[in-house]
Amino acid sequence: MSKITAESLPKVSLADIDLSSPEFWLKDRLFREGAFKTLRDESPFAFFKELVIEGSPFPTGPGYRAITRHDDIWQISRNPQLFCSGKGSNIGDLPMEMNEFFGSMINMDDPKHFRLRSIVSRGFAPKEVARIEDQVRSRAERLVTELIDRFPNGECDFVEEVAAALPLGIICDMMGIPEEDHKQIFHWTNVILGVGDPEFGSSLEDLMKVAIEMFTYAQALGESRIAHPQDDVTSAMMNAIVDGERLTAQEFGSFFILLVVAGNETTRNAISHGMKLLTDHPAQKDLWFNDFDANTKSAVEEIVRYATPVIHFRRTVTEDTELSGQKLLAGEKVVMWYCSGNRDERSFNDPFAFDITRSSSTAQVGFGAGGPHFCLGANLARREISVMFDEIRRRLPKMRITGEPALLQSSFINGIKRMPCAWH
Repeated sequence: MSKITAESLPKVSLADIDLSSPEFWLKDRLFREGAFKTLRDESPFAFFKELVIEGSPFPTGPGYRAITRHDDIWQISRNPQLFCSGKGSNIGDLPMEMNEFFGSMINMDDPKHFRLRSIVSRGFAPKEVARIEDQVRSRAERLVTELIDRFPNGECDFVEEVAAALPLGIICDMMGIPEEDHKQIFHWTNVILGVGDPEFGSSLEDLMKVAIEMFTYAQALGESRIAHPQDDVTSAMMNAIVDGERLTAQEFGSFFILLVVAGNETTRNAISHGMKLLTDHPAQKDLWFNDFDANTKSAVEEIVRYATPVIHFRRTVTEDTELSGQKLLAGEKVVMWYCSGNRDERSFNDPFAFDITRSSSTAQVGFGAGGPHFCLGANLARREISVMFDEIRRRLPKMRITGEPALLQSSFINGIKRMPCAWH
């Protein structure tokens, strides 16, 4: 494929950019990259009106500033006192109860956020992560063995059979969810993150129905682990006590939605984009696979940087302040466009190149940009990505993508719905 550079991108005028428009997110990916370059260069705090959603029970919000430069995203993430999460992390406004129901602790500020994160982080303590790492390797080995057995012609859909199967299995193993329920969990996550894509047809009613089903499932799971603890993360979290308090069944229900959706979908899309990138850049694939251990750390970071599975999150300004010379007023929404920050020429040399040996001197923001809301499962995601590609390297070295990916229509998740692959 031809090399993409900042100079080769289409020139997009500010007047042609509307990040709130669904049509913008249907345009060619190079147009999108050109638009974000224009915003970074000409208007890094551009203001956009919010999308008017017909029939929505919630009023249209006041608009937001699009934060598109890497360093500004970093500053906002690291200053929760000035840029809070408690008013919502998605662009549209919801009542606080709904924010916490859908987003759990990502839609909270301290001290509520600190208390909840302190409890749930017990499920990600070194002992738990070490146990999970063994499961990741075992799951990946089993996945490839079954793949070879089930598809003797050496062809399948990479997303469903490989990229989605590993993180889904791991998150369900972690939580103690039985194998027979995995397909139901997969369906629920597709509906929640498929809002806006006609294929999934997710309306607000669909979203609420699925969320309540997940919440009810989680409450029953959590209560069963209080009564009968097992060797899983659900038991560790439900029985953890911090400052004399433990998780309520309601808190666990909301966190379950966050963990299952985030832990499944983001890693699934990073692995999917990673396989497409390695197919499109065979020299990079050879470089990594020929010296796997030496290049894995930087390769995984580069896949996450290039893919940026989560496109944006929002914060709200708590008091009048200034950032990079721009005055920001209390109450203004600021939306951090991670996809743009990870392409910022001010922070990354040749940012449109896929380079698995890229220096880590500038941190990519695909897991967030530090601060109290940095992705709790980042290390697990890194492990899943590295182990999956190690299994492919060892047992299916000819695996490649053989057709164009079916991309999710979303301004929130950089998703791939289907993508054919072959290894014969």
